[in-house]
Amino acid sequence: MRTGTSGLWVLERGGGAVLGMLHEGAFVVRFVYAALAAALTPSIYLVATRNVTRRQVYFTAWKVLPGFTLLAAVLMLVLMEIAVRVARAQGLSPLALELILRALPLEVIPFLTAMFVALRSGSAICTETALMHVRGDLERLEAEGGDAMRDEFIPRIVACAFSVVALMAVSSAVAFVLAYQVLYGFSPHGFDEFTHVVGRVYSLPIVAGLVVKCAIFGIVVAVVPIASGLTIRRDMQQVPVAVLNGMVRLFFMIALVQAASLAAKYV
Repeated sequence: MRTGTSGLWVLERGGGAVLGMLHEGAFVVRFVYAALAAALTPSIYLVATRNVTRRQVYFTAWKVLPGFTLLAAVLMLVLMEIAVRVARAQGLSPLALELILRALPLEVIPFLTAMFVALRSGSAICTETALMHVRGDLERLEAEGGDAMRDEFIPRIVACAFSVVALMAVSSAVAFVLAYQVLYGFSPHGFDEFTHVVGRVYSLPIVAGLVVKCAIFGIVVAVVPIASGLTIRRDMQQVPVAVLNGMVRLFFMIALVQAASLAAKYV
């Protein structure tokens, strides 16, 4: 009898957890749809919305640009040296440049940028959203004639998407310079070969896909923490739980987007 009761309790808890996950997943889908529809509506970008977006971009991207660029440059330089040495050891030196250009700017840098922005802004966005939800700030904003989506959420989503794309673009430019220096040094004689390989690797569809992937990374970095902050109970003790769960889901979604991108290209 006790065993049957324990089994029933486990089933109830498991079923409740599954239903909770499905409920949160449905809420995230609805929120993403509403956020994208709002973000693509030009009339939503009032002066106040644009000002908040600029402040978010400043704190998310511009303020950390030197440090992030230096970190990315050091990491890329190490990876490039490893790739060149391995290629030479295997007799594949002519393919070293193409390998570097395909692996770093197209795969490693976007993923690194998304993770960096997630660590810097994801937890802050989740904490702010959860506190506004628990305190009832969003309801008061709506009651005063404001719009939570326009005034609070869209600036964060747009800023994260722009920040990931911008940081990726700067890091990719640095990667091109470092790749040339690693392979050709300061000699101008490799410029023709370098530009030829760049033109072959970076076709228009590839560049467009890269920008779209980075924009998706940025949207995920903002939307997942916001959704996690909005789905908790109105209890201050739930705020740390929301942040922890939000960051776990965020890293999972970033990895999922990266895996889907790799599968679409190479599988």
